[in-house]
Amino acid sequence: MLGIILVVLIGLIGGIAVGVQSPIAGAMGQRVGGTASSFIIHLSGMILSGLLLFFRGGEKIKDWHTLPWYMLGAGIFGLILYQTINVTLPRLGGTMMITLIIVGQLLAGMVIDHFGLLGVAVRPVDLTRIFGVIILLFGGYLIIK
Repeated sequence: MLGIILVVLIGLIGGIAVGVQSPIAGAMGQRVGGTASSFIIHLSGMILSGLLLFFRGGEKIKDWHTLPWYMLGAGIFGLILYQTINVTLPRLGGTMMITLIIVGQLLAGMVIDHFGLLGVAVRPVDLTRIFGVIILLFGGYLIIK
């Protein structure tokens, strides 16, 4: 049980990180441009990841060439995220921006799970999950209303 609680807390920390980083990226994008903002954020992330990788003994970085092509290009999604933040934040505000990001993640996750895409275990969409999505969407609507 403690293991599940720890995993849930880590997931929440990730959500908080996205929730804090997104408005920072949006504000930065308003000052220097969306692509420049994305570049700065990814450069700082690369430097910090490099330091962490160094202290972790390199993990399995030498095996990078065994990754499928789509994994090597996954950084494009970060660029897409920061470009959308730069469009939505100044026009819709932080709460609506985060709500849209969460709804998009939820929909993508359900499709990926349902079909077992990208190597995840198949978890078909059922009535319980659909009901959960409806509740979350309604909650999002109430938040942005």
